[in-house]
Amino acid sequence: MIAPDRAIDIFGASIVQPRGRVELSEKRSVRPRRSLLFVPGLRPDRFPKALAAGADIVCIDIEDAVALARKDEARRLTLPLFAQPNAFPQVEQMVRVNTISGPEGLKDLLALNDCASPPPAIMIAKAGSAEEVRLYDKLLQGRTAAIRFHVIIESADGLENVHAIAAATPRIDSLLFGAVDMSADLRAANSWETLAYARARVAHAAARYGLDLLDVPYLVPDDLTGLEREARASQRQGFTGKAAIHPKQIPVINGVFSPTEAEIARAKAIVAAFEASPDGLVMVEGALIEIPVVRSMQRVLAIADRLAAGR
Repeated sequence: MIAPDRAIDIFGASIVQPRGRVELSEKRSVRPRRSLLFVPGLRPDRFPKALAAGADIVCIDIEDAVALARKDEARRLTLPLFAQPNAFPQVEQMVRVNTISGPEGLKDLLALNDCASPPPAIMIAKAGSAEEVRLYDKLLQGRTAAIRFHVIIESADGLENVHAIAAATPRIDSLLFGAVDMSADLRAANSWETLAYARARVAHAAARYGLDLLDVPYLVPDDLTGLEREARASQRQGFTGKAAIHPKQIPVINGVFSPTEAEIARAKAIVAAFEASPDGLVMVEGALIEIPVVRSMQRVLAIADRLAAGR
């Protein structure tokens, strides 16, 4: 069995942290992050509709979704939205900002710091190093110090440095895998087979540091069968959710990434058996259950509890 180092409270219960894992100074929040819906930064009228669509996360995109000539306009339209009363507190809200390595990203940071009601979170695009993420951390302080980070891994540099990026700051809640830009940067076809290593490496980093991991959107909104097939493949590889480009995709994605009644029942049985064991040696259904399995089952129960309580 894995030799325990210390007990920590990550999922609302004490669990064991294996030796060798980097310790972060803050507890990670466990909440459903099954689905993410993007809204173009130039279409603020779509924001309320997106919040009502059933996604766990709604992200206003002022990066890829906005042409360079209209970036200032997108900032003016987007940031005031977060001063309005929130009718959907269960939906996580964020803004996808431009990379800090360019002038538009620096303008985004200035606008965030000047904003009276900043967004609860930002999506950091094209992150290539831990130093880059830590720079966001340093520059977003004061009234922006509570902003959470969600980091897209979509470049060869980001893939190489993904473990350092995941550990860069406790403000990170999730990683996102950007297949389109990643495949271009790797000079590879954008297919499941060619990106298998890249997906696995990002999944490893997310799991190691207790982060959620969302997959790239499925780009054919009317092909719900293909969407479900790809979402299930992501889920089997360790992804906790998937982005969407259309509200019709949300029910399929939520269904794939929600624990089933059978999975919840099994998780309860494993956690109960572990808690009742005086020595930590647990057999369930004829199989030895070790610490990583228990940790995974506790996460299943935490997500199920949040879903049952309306998040």
